[in-house]
Amino acid sequence: MFTVLILGGTSEAYQLAEALHGSGDSGGCGRRVISSLAGRTAQPRLPAGEYRIGGFGGSDGLVAYLHRESIDAVVDATHPFAGQMRWHAATACAAAGVPLLRLERPAWQAGPGDRWSEVDDWPTAVAQLAAAPPARRVLLALGRQELAPFAALDGVHFLIRSVDPPDPMPPFASAELLLARGPFTLADERELLVRHAIDTIVCKNSGGDATDAKLAAARELGVRVLMRRRPPQPDSPTVATVAAAAQWIAARAGN
Repeated sequence: MFTVLILGGTSEAYQLAEALHGSGDSGGCGRRVISSLAGRTAQPRLPAGEYRIGGFGGSDGLVAYLHRESIDAVVDATHPFAGQMRWHAATACAAAGVPLLRLERPAWQAGPGDRWSEVDDWPTAVAQLAAAPPARRVLLALGRQELAPFAALDGVHFLIRSVDPPDPMPPFASAELLLARGPFTLADERELLVRHAIDTIVCKNSGGDATDAKLAAARELGVRVLMRRRPPQPDSPTVATVAAAAQWIAARAGN
């Protein structure tokens, strides 16, 4: 049986698992599909077919897992900012001799009317928030584990949007927590920015359409965006669509 491991957590990973499972590929036509979730959210959405939750124990642990489960191919469909996992995947697959494909949505691109400043790290974003003219009301659309650098800023009110509450919550001088999971509509994002008088959005260049409505709303309202660039990634074959990933799997499975 041809066994595929999907390193998941993104919408594309769920769609790929659903497509393979829904077409009968998982277990029914000589293929087994396993999705792996990092387990960083309290109640993760579960993919179609088999799944596992939690880390592998670094690249060595992943090599052992690939051998133990007789994995024939790996699709790395983790978040564009899951930098450590993608490097572990590249190292482990090379060591185990298992083909690896990166499934990654294209990055967002600034267009006419956008007020973007791109940064490589959060300390740079913090410095730009404090620079003249300083930000006063900021939407932090980040992971809950990346908030601490911003807590040092005084004179700024932060609206923190997260799927799960931060634990612990960094000691912000002024902050409000909004628990929400995308996708978000343009109308909802526009209303959110207006209601909270947001003058700056801080986010990562995740790409995709699940959370890009905030950028369209920012463009309409003239809101500044501090966008973190994607980190460097291994030199692996990459596709941008679920259909292309499914074709890659089919070619290696021989059907």
